[in-house]
Amino acid sequence: ASSDCFSCHAANYTSAPEHVSQNYPKECEQCHNTTDWKQTTFNHSATQFPLTGAHVSVDCSTCHTNGYSGTSTECFACHENKYASSVNPNHSSAGVDTKCEDCHTTNAWQPSTFNHTTTGFELAGGHNLPQCSSCHSGNTSNASSDCFSCHAANYNSTTNPSHQSSGFGTQCQDCHQTNAWTPATFDHDAQFFPIYSGKHREKWNNCNDCHTNANDFSQFSCFTCHEHNQTDTDKDHKEVNGYSYVSTACLSCHPTGDDSAFLKFHPKVLK
Repeated sequence: ASSDCFSCHAANYTSAPEHVSQNYPKECEQCHNTTDWKQTTFNHSATQFPLTGAHVSVDCSTCHTNGYSGTSTECFACHENKYASSVNPNHSSAGVDTKCEDCHTTNAWQPSTFNHTTTGFELAGGHNLPQCSSCHSGNTSNASSDCFSCHAANYNSTTNPSHQSSGFGTQCQDCHQTNAWTPATFDHDAQFFPIYSGKHREKWNNCNDCHTNANDFSQFSCFTCHEHNQTDTDKDHKEVNGYSYVSTACLSCHPTGDDSAFLKFHPKVLK
């Protein structure tokens, strides 16, 4: 004799309401007990989909529309209509992922949350906006993390100084921060030349003291402040290979604004 319940209770299964039409499992012991056949219970937690939150009070047929076997545990399988009808943002056109659990919980479909940090772009400071569409004007899955992709208009409209005509780089994060677009800072010492430290500290007032071409900040002059006359400077540097009386040459030998780097390679020149 078989110890399988169904081998004896096939007739009970067949005559019970909806068992055949809804394709109930044939493991009778999942709902019935040996004390009383009609005292039925089902522990949904024993399945791969424990019922939590709002799912606890939902009628079985709401999810099990095609029988009780093989029902998908994917949220989207039941919530596809909600996905399609969402407008803030429009999930379909914005390409929002169909993993509903990334934003929604079983306790309540709304309000929803999304941990943007998991994307590699944390919403810090001014980026913590209430509307996704503020940054995601198109498909959310294709949004760029490059600052310039959103701030090109800021870059082009800046006049103090003019970023576009002055040849500023488009790495906004070099000067700006997410807490506030202005005031901006620029690490001139580390990236180019020490003007906030060393001998040039507090020796200038405006950028154009050195950058004499307001339309191109890649150009600079050492001679607006250092009143060398070319005759004496040429004589002092007559033993320096590659010397020329131009500012870029000054920078190549005096990258820190003093004579330390120069004297390392030419110790006898200014002896």
